[in-house]
Amino acid sequence: MATKGRPRPAALEVTQAPSQDDIGVEARVVAGLLLNAALEKRNGLDEALSQPAARALEPVDRAFARAVAMAALRRLGEIDQILNRRLQKSPPEAVRTLMRIALAQTLVLETPAFAAVSTAVKLAERDPKTRPYKNLVNAVLRGVGREGPGLTTAESNLPDWIAARWKATYGEAALAGLALAAREEPATDLSLKPGVDPAAVAAAVEGEALEGGTVRTGRRGDVATWPGFDDGDWWVQDAAAAVPVRLLDVNSGETALDMCAAPGGKTLQLAAAGAAVVALDRSAPRLKRLSQNLERTGLTAEVIAVPAEDWEDDRSFDAVLLDAPCTATGTFRRNPEVLRATKPAEVAKLADVQHRLLDVAAERVKPGGRMVYCTCSLEREEGETQIIAFLRRNPGFRTVAADPAALGAPPEALTPEGWLRILPSMWAEHGGLDGFFVARLERVS
Repeated sequence: MATKGRPRPAALEVTQAPSQDDIGVEARVVAGLLLNAALEKRNGLDEALSQPAARALEPVDRAFARAVAMAALRRLGEIDQILNRRLQKSPPEAVRTLMRIALAQTLVLETPAFAAVSTAVKLAERDPKTRPYKNLVNAVLRGVGREGPGLTTAESNLPDWIAARWKATYGEAALAGLALAAREEPATDLSLKPGVDPAAVAAAVEGEALEGGTVRTGRRGDVATWPGFDDGDWWVQDAAAAVPVRLLDVNSGETALDMCAAPGGKTLQLAAAGAAVVALDRSAPRLKRLSQNLERTGLTAEVIAVPAEDWEDDRSFDAVLLDAPCTATGTFRRNPEVLRATKPAEVAKLADVQHRLLDVAAERVKPGGRMVYCTCSLEREEGETQIIAFLRRNPGFRTVAADPAALGAPPEALTPEGWLRILPSMWAEHGGLDGFFVARLERVS
């Protein structure tokens, strides 16, 4: 089940750094906690990382636990296929978690099988609820190691309802590409301040400069220790997430509004272009990261913690960016838990929010100004359907067609309407990118 082709990202090397004895036991406990938290609710994994059990680990062990949990999330369907072939009936969830964590290590992260299996058996033995199943854990895991995992399907890693939606929307071939993309841990993308040489940054972080100016690197670890961080030369931002601001095309001296700004990468882009930026977001804690990055990069913006629809200010703007709240299903490469946490009812619920915010955004656009609407969702209700309905409600706006080549976007992302529908399976030769819908609208009256 280990992937072939592009080199494995360096982050996974953490599996070989700690010893495989007592250090690894507690890290694997936390890995199981992280996996279960991610399956229970959205943002569960991040919340679990802040809990005492995770904080008590040394940084290298905490990174290892997170890497194991993320590997299990990305390959959960395949791991369960392997287990189900060897289980006559489903064991308690705690037992399944132990085996999921062990197989994520051996089959995805290439941890030595003896270490993963022996630790799983130790963990089963020390908990009264799982102790009766320690022999089952040992037999199943050793059987997989001895006989191999057998055939698995990448599509099994996608929840059935999501796979059905994507097949209906994008076709069977595209679904296969999305399923393969969901298996892979992505590289880290950097957006650069104007005047910073992409080639120099790429050399410093052992990466490559992509079209549009993004630098992509397989380097892992604390980004605050990377060359150029303290100098404020760049910030972390997926290559696809950088496209909407490029499409908005703000100029020095123009006014710009970022309506849902946190965590702030797009605000930094707007400020770097020389615009006078107002950045709104309902979450004050999430805006702290934006303020810190503004200070680090030497950029300026007016940051206001308020829901965009409640902002009592009569200003209008040359350019308005609405990166609307969404299901975020396009970010599954970086956040595999979104596919498990998202429920069908959320699509319609968030579509209502997007509808309202689009109308609020339209009121802030000056005559002759423009607006970019985007979401990191792969669901049509949160992208194409929103713009079709908006244009019907607002005849004073029209679509301005995007030019993918000028934006650093995949050419196949261009839709017949002139919008962009970026799929994570695009740019596979570079390692893919997040999924986005992006549309530019101009106020003509």
